Amino acid sequence: MIKVENVSKDYELDDGTKVKALNDVSFEVKEGEILGIMGRSGSGKTTLLRALRGVEHIDAGSITVGSDSVDADSSQFYYNNLKKVTAIHLQRSFGLWPDTVRENVLRKLYARRYFDEGDTNFEVAESEFGQEADEILELVSLTHKADHYASVLSGGEKQRLIMARQLAKQPKALLLDEPATMACPKTKQEILDAVKKINEELNITVVVVSHLPDVQKYLADRVILLEDGEIVDEGSPDEICDKFMEDMEPIVDIQNIATDEDVIEVKDVFKRFYLLTGGEVLQIEDINFKVQNENILSIIGPSGAGKTVLLRMLGGLDDPDKGEVLYDVDGKWEDIDIPGMGRMKIRSKLGFMHQEFALNHYATVLDQLAVRLGYKNQDIIKEAQERAKKIGLSEELLDSFYLLTDLPEIEAKERLMQVGLDPEILNDLFPKFPETATREAVEDIFESLNLDLDILYRRSYELSGGQKVRVMLALILISRPKFLLLDEPFGDLDPVTLRTVTNSLKKISKTYGITIVMISHNTDFIKELSNRAIFMDDGKIIDDSEDMDKIVDNFIDFCHADYLKGDK
Repeated sequence: MIKVENVSKDYELDDGTKVKALNDVSFEVKEGEILGIMGRSGSGKTTLLRALRGVEHIDAGSITVGSDSVDADSSQFYYNNLKKVTAIHLQRSFGLWPDTVRENVLRKLYARRYFDEGDTNFEVAESEFGQEADEILELVSLTHKADHYASVLSGGEKQRLIMARQLAKQPKALLLDEPATMACPKTKQEILDAVKKINEELNITVVVVSHLPDVQKYLADRVILLEDGEIVDEGSPDEICDKFMEDMEPIVDIQNIATDEDVIEVKDVFKRFYLLTGGEVLQIEDINFKVQNENILSIIGPSGAGKTVLLRMLGGLDDPDKGEVLYDVDGKWEDIDIPGMGRMKIRSKLGFMHQEFALNHYATVLDQLAVRLGYKNQDIIKEAQERAKKIGLSEELLDSFYLLTDLPEIEAKERLMQVGLDPEILNDLFPKFPETATREAVEDIFESLNLDLDILYRRSYELSGGQKVRVMLALILISRPKFLLLDEPFGDLDPVTLRTVTNSLKKISKTYGITIVMISHNTDFIKELSNRAIFMDDGKIIDDSEDMDKIVDNFIDFCHADYLKGDK
């Protein structure tokens, strides 16, 4: 069904250095088989999947899917043929029409014949493809959501709708790139079950890239292992997963124990959310808890439970409708929702790493670290006050600008442009650090994160996925924050790299006395790093415990996550 013969692919960096992404890769996939591909970040997994899809031209070898083939000399016409016979599901893709679930599928079915998805004649689409649309929705278990608008679906339902739209193309092969890696166990189980059902009932050949052993063991019939662009082993999911984990660091012998000193207090927080197309969808209420100094607290729960909203309120990025979020800064309790110098003092000691973090695409790593230190160095508040006075900014307005430094870069720039301001105003108020001082400040952080100092001079697009995550973490940690908020930023990491990051966080938090509040769906990561967890569902706290094994196991049972129990 799929035949890959001696495929190689190189990339050239800006400095002329060549990186070999794939080197003489060969394998076959039988019709109806589920083949797993494993490997660490930067091993060539995504490049291989893109080549199978026909969007990445290969430098040597050949690829055959069904009766369509390409090689290094093939024109774009033949690569386009690969696109027609394959369908791909990307982890972070949510490209859906603002229509109902059924209409989203009808659009794709209509486009299969009439080549225009944007101008769909729904009367024609219904008469010709209505039955097929219903059958596809049944396959992905979305029949009960057929008349719901895509915008009000949960994350897992959106992912299954994307899969349904791909099936409408009648592909010969379904390519999955880290399916549901970022999702909660409940959502992930739904997506994995949909893949199995598609494979069993339609006999569609599936190639699944995933660095998660639990996913490969649940889905794959056979797994190949990539290292540095080469296949180094092939076998059963159990065999290859065990080999993949051989190089994992042991858990560092550090026990992060919180003190008895309260440093964060959340009091009677209430917030209500509405969707115009769906009415009230989430109400966060009766949220009360304290966080002790050097706590490593995980917030767990299914998708839509309110975890990210709560963390954004902890970070002062969203305001509660009622209640307070207080921080102990230099012996004085300050409210992060009240504009002014008190909130700036909190922010100067606060690091926030978002799930959808993004590095500056073209800037070097060193330049981005220098900018970050400009935002968060110890003297920044006093210096920024002086600059603000010179240009006539009030302390409240200066604080509003400082809030933007904790937002993802794109969101911060959009907010400034919405009020007619040049985003460069942040650099004027908080100028970047000298490069030599920045390099000195980051050396120990890079060593703890197992990052080579040579990458300081690389640009973001020259980094592997694992390097990007660790560089972003270095950006947050370089200012030695007292408080660190993490919104599921490590979901894309393979378990070997994640163990390195976990060990690094344990060392760094212990060394610098950092209090961490984090969201994660990775149950092993939660157990290894946290000393306490809060379990949320439907906007409420339903459990708060320091017994990490018990609360995580309860979470797995709550999500009916069979793939985490070894069930297949």
